[in-house]
Amino acid sequence: MEPQNTVMLGHGSGGSMMKRIIDEVFFSAYGNQDLLRGDDAAVLAAPQPGERIAYSTDSFVVTPHFFPGGDIGRLAICGTVNDVATSGAKPAYLSCGFILEEGFALEDLRRICASMAEAAAEAGVTIVTGDTKVVNRGHGDGIFINTSGVGFIPEGVDLSGAYCQPGDKVLVSGTLGDHGIAIMSCREGLGFSAAVESDAAPLNHLIAQVLEVAPHTRCFRDPTRGGLASTLNELAEQSSVDFEIAEDAVPFKDAVLGACDMLGYDVFQVANEGKMVCVVAADEAEAALAAMRANPYGADAAIIGEVQACNPERGPKVYLRTGFGSRRILDMLVGEQLPRIC
Repeated sequence: MEPQNTVMLGHGSGGSMMKRIIDEVFFSAYGNQDLLRGDDAAVLAAPQPGERIAYSTDSFVVTPHFFPGGDIGRLAICGTVNDVATSGAKPAYLSCGFILEEGFALEDLRRICASMAEAAAEAGVTIVTGDTKVVNRGHGDGIFINTSGVGFIPEGVDLSGAYCQPGDKVLVSGTLGDHGIAIMSCREGLGFSAAVESDAAPLNHLIAQVLEVAPHTRCFRDPTRGGLASTLNELAEQSSVDFEIAEDAVPFKDAVLGACDMLGYDVFQVANEGKMVCVVAADEAEAALAAMRANPYGADAAIIGEVQACNPERGPKVYLRTGFGSRRILDMLVGEQLPRIC
């Protein structure tokens, strides 16, 4: 078959290839009003008037299964908790489905499950249902995990990537690129002068703290596959606006920057699993920043840019203002950069 007629690794990258397969295959087949909003968690009507439910699902296929700062189990819990929490919901219940390969060590499975239980307790959620399938030896990758999450949205909370407005400020909750570089260094046996660990963490409490002091927050989005660049391009398209980000304001660890220079990666496209992008009304930005920094997972939070009006003739763009004063376009990731980072 020709490459364009087959699924490629780039279709799971979080970049433009992934967007195409979502638009042309999944949305085309079963798109509906709730799904087409394009947010990380669906906002659904509940049986009682005024109540709303947030629901999200995700699958985790990362290799190696254990890495500095976490494992596939912690990743699965944190990823789904964070997706539900981006809607402003309070995550409550998770499902967990395992696809196991014959021969996978039970000791490793127990270790992964213990990690999941610990992460769920930290987030304050309960794993209430699940499923297990086993495939023949050689027909899997040891373990794949699917988690789905349900949360409840308080009255008056309404967040979406479609709500960004010119003048809004853009915040990130901490240093970027940690997870992607941790996975790559572990997988390839790369040694750096400073240890780089995954940032996998449940951020639902951080999000709730921000909403308490910044009720006019427009949206949250976790910059996973495709990194900050792909996330901001998604939001720009949803809201038909431009973003301008100040390069010097974006927090990175020196070891991550060094690794990206060595490996030839664009640090703005490297994956994260415990960071949050927040777009908030300008007059609430400082309060939102203080709330992030008061949370253990937001100590390195920063205001990194703002939303600007878009020229409708050229469409939404994301710009990076460099330390030299120039400006360049920050594109979505195209193709595959870091396979299986989540």
